[in-house]
Amino acid sequence: MQGHPAQPGFSDRSSPWSVVAAVLVGCWTVAVTAATQTGGWVTDQVLLGFGLDRVGWLWPVLGLTTVVLVGTPALLLAVLPRSAAVRATGKAWLIGALALGVLTLLRVVPPVHHEAYLAGLAGVALLSALAARWSARRLPGPDVDTAPAAAQWAGERTEQRDATGGAALNDDAAARAEAVAGPGSSADAAGSPNPVGRQRGSHRTGPVPLLAVAAGLALLLPWAWLGALGGLLETALALLAAAALGVLAATLLDATFWARFAVGRPPRPARLVLLGGLVAGVALLLLAAGTGQSGAQLPALLTLPPVGFALAALWAAAWRPSTDPAVAALVGRTATGWLVGLAALGPLAFTDPEEITLLLVGTRDIPFWVAVAAGAGLAVAVLVAIGYAVLLARPTARTPSRRSAAVAAVVLLVAFGVVDLGPGQPGLHGERLFVVLRAQADLSGLPAGAAGRAGRDARATEVYRRLVTTAEQSQADLLRGLRRLRLDPVSYYLVNAVEVDGGPAVRAWLARRPEVARVLVSQRLRPLPAPAGQSRGTAPRPTGPEWNIRQIGADRVWSQLGVTGTGIVVGSSDSGVDGAHPALRAGFRGGDDSWYDPWDDTRSPTDQGGHGTHTVGSAVGRDGIGVAPDAQWVGCVNLDRNLGSPAHYLDCLQFMLAPFPTGGDPLTDGRPERAPQVLTNSWGCPPIEGCDQRVLRPATAALDAAGIFVVAAAGNTGPWCASIDDPPAPYADVLTVGAVDAQRRVAEFSSRGPVPGASKPDVLAPGVGVVSAMPGGTYAALDGTSMATPQVAGVVALMWSANPSLVGDVARTRQILRDTATAATPTYRSDNPSDTCGAPSNVTGAGEVDAYAAVRAAQQ
Repeated sequence: MQGHPAQPGFSDRSSPWSVVAAVLVGCWTVAVTAATQTGGWVTDQVLLGFGLDRVGWLWPVLGLTTVVLVGTPALLLAVLPRSAAVRATGKAWLIGALALGVLTLLRVVPPVHHEAYLAGLAGVALLSALAARWSARRLPGPDVDTAPAAAQWAGERTEQRDATGGAALNDDAAARAEAVAGPGSSADAAGSPNPVGRQRGSHRTGPVPLLAVAAGLALLLPWAWLGALGGLLETALALLAAAALGVLAATLLDATFWARFAVGRPPRPARLVLLGGLVAGVALLLLAAGTGQSGAQLPALLTLPPVGFALAALWAAAWRPSTDPAVAALVGRTATGWLVGLAALGPLAFTDPEEITLLLVGTRDIPFWVAVAAGAGLAVAVLVAIGYAVLLARPTARTPSRRSAAVAAVVLLVAFGVVDLGPGQPGLHGERLFVVLRAQADLSGLPAGAAGRAGRDARATEVYRRLVTTAEQSQADLLRGLRRLRLDPVSYYLVNAVEVDGGPAVRAWLARRPEVARVLVSQRLRPLPAPAGQSRGTAPRPTGPEWNIRQIGADRVWSQLGVTGTGIVVGSSDSGVDGAHPALRAGFRGGDDSWYDPWDDTRSPTDQGGHGTHTVGSAVGRDGIGVAPDAQWVGCVNLDRNLGSPAHYLDCLQFMLAPFPTGGDPLTDGRPERAPQVLTNSWGCPPIEGCDQRVLRPATAALDAAGIFVVAAAGNTGPWCASIDDPPAPYADVLTVGAVDAQRRVAEFSSRGPVPGASKPDVLAPGVGVVSAMPGGTYAALDGTSMATPQVAGVVALMWSANPSLVGDVARTRQILRDTATAATPTYRSDNPSDTCGAPSNVTGAGEVDAYAAVRAAQQ
């Protein structure tokens, strides 16, 4: 047998230094990409946790940084080494880095506009594929023709297989092997096409694409089980974006790329799978880093890179002797597009990037299940890569028949459907639209009415009547149109608004209607494959008044003034309430209009997260944890799994103005005379949940006009100034509460003013290490302005219980609370004058609430 010239791969004659350089650049690329992507997501989450806006330039800067740090050494690999495989490696990584940089720019689109992002991702990926194909002819590359190399690979594998079977490679097999390289092969280049090969099999691509489809469906199974789809348009755009990414990958990892690793004598399939798969995996890592909004790309970083090894095995199968010169390249491109597209579809379609958040970490919520799905996807990808390498890339391996591959693909497609419809979460769970109308009820000139509870009830009844009348009259035409379009409208009156299904097209149509003021996105959480689990506490059961109760003097109100909150009802809008808790069970008002759960339609007080149980306990709990232990409580669930939406926040506020029986209509069955006197609200609605600064303003104005006292948490976004910004905390008609510790120092996390048009916070209360109730009869010590807020609501309950004629006199009650507050020590971010927030009052408000002094003043 004659000797062969040196081959342009990682052969024995390749320079070891170029191989070492390629290995180092690959490790560097993985480290930089993983660090920038994880760091960018963590930065987004930290900003979200502090209530700050997303930094618009963050992802473009990170993308440019990655392009420079990864693209520079990749460019050197593409130009300098003599090894064709090393240069092909550098070229693939350079194009992948450039594609990542372009795709990352799309993250300037706010996550709430996910459809727009997916449409942009599809378009940019397709344009990047065209640019990559155009650049393939211009970037520096090896001077070795790939067609003979591919033909040699196919021919030598045929020779080895036939030799193993005891048969010699005949002339016809050699001719077919020479033809496998596709357009530009040695036969075609010489102007001698293979007429026999052209006549046979030119209309078929064989089993390899079907094997790629089967592998892709296997990678989708964990997402079908653990994830859930968004809306119809969102899902369609995710499919389009995944397909575009498959096209981009097929362009990047084309026949020219794989041919650099498909050489050697004797033929070594393991070389193609191992070396080619490693290089392809790094290239796919770069594409994965640009796939999805901030957070959605993280699972793709795990599941896409191992696909490179499976692709290598599929290309090895594609390069078996063929009868059509174009088949090999077509088969490889088709297989790559299908496999990468389906692998990318899982994170794109079955997760909502807004729910991959640190706000939900710590429970078995979306971040947990995304991590599980990503881990399962990684395991499946590794198993597929190993299985395909053994099945397709052995020298003596025979490619499965087309029928066998089709059966495998159909079986996995059926399995996908069974998993999705069975243990999965079938259906579409996209966001809805919150449509705010221009006409809002005129609540001026309300009759003063009698003093006390009777006067409050009369005012609440008139406010309810005016609100409902305005909503019914102004929404009639809009509702008829929405029902004709089957957009499932839900009408609201506390803010004159409608919630509907619909995507960008519906939003644009609504925004053009003359009666519509603006259209917001109302978030809807995707379902979980299993309940998130109930939060429990670990603190011992209190044996007397807790330190915070003593610090504000509530225990002195009980013992010296004999006031415990009797006759007053406190309403809680939160994650729920454990109605069976020993400290809360006796305080539930009962009846058919004291509990409402618009999220899950539970019929009795329950709480999975624990936050609402803790806050209600601080307001009215017994056993020494609550400020007004003999006041009653009613509850509503406006936070499901610690996330909300404008519509569900409004659901609960409407219920507090006019409670209605289970299954009743808020617009016709409301009972304003049953409204609680005081509301505690330890929540805020940030932009990521769909709220803007004005959306809940009519709601709090109506509650104030009805004589219902609204207490709201300032937020936990300190020590930054002007951090009281999420509704309803900035509104002048709510009492905004910050937090202090046991030394009466303002907690660093407590949000601060200034707030335009109002002085915020109003007062402070203990919010560090506050012990209160948790689900399951347990107790826990928690920090936050959420813990301080219900204590102030409890103080108002004591004041109104001590002097029933003060009930409904919201302005006078606020003034008493401010006048009787005690001094607190402000804290600042630094000694810089710009961090003092303008004045100490923007940090401390009027000071820490004094329950004893406030009740004494109320009695007078």
